[in-house]
Amino acid sequence: MTEPPRPPGAGDPGNYPPEPNLPGSSSSAEPPTAPLSGAPGPGGYPPAGGYPSPTGDQPPSGGYPPPGGYPPPGGYPPPGGTTGGYPTGGAYGGPGGGYANNEDKTWALVAHFGGAAGMIISAGVLGWIAPLVALLARGSQSPTVRAHAVSALNFQLVWSIVGLVGWVLSCIFIGFIGVVAAVVLGAVCGILAGIKANEGQLYRYPLSANLIK
Repeated sequence: MTEPPRPPGAGDPGNYPPEPNLPGSSSSAEPPTAPLSGAPGPGGYPPAGGYPSPTGDQPPSGGYPPPGGYPPPGGYPPPGGTTGGYPTGGAYGGPGGGYANNEDKTWALVAHFGGAAGMIISAGVLGWIAPLVALLARGSQSPTVRAHAVSALNFQLVWSIVGLVGWVLSCIFIGFIGVVAAVVLGAVCGILAGIKANEGQLYRYPLSANLIK
């Protein structure tokens, strides 16, 4: 005998094929294709506008700093700065003590120490020679040397005259007093003036006269 046909839905459901999906319909198990707001879209990329706009603390797209953020080409400091760690022009002055160069300082020392040496060697009558030589050799080129030479020359001239008078009056005792005073004052004051000149200062000789200006 033949088996009568079974009604729909009876028997083993596995014998029947699954219902086909209609066009345009979607299965309930599939995730939505449209991305939600703020969620990553297809391919793992965020939706448009998902990144915050660049601020002043973040570099713009491409990782490069904004215009003007680079140092000058070559890494050199801007104009007006120092170069190579050395001071700019004019930072190095001449020899200390107010002299323009070492030659001026040398002639100023010659005027003072030379005058002291001349008074000792000549016994109080030729202390003016060294200041006069310094004045003639460098005085017209350097006002500083001229000031030192004139100051020494005026003092040594005064005490050289005293020493010369003392030698003339050496026949009496008072003459030797004048010679000794001329030698001692000429030597001591000349040495003190030379020490001050070495420090860049102009020494004011005591007991002097402005014979030469």
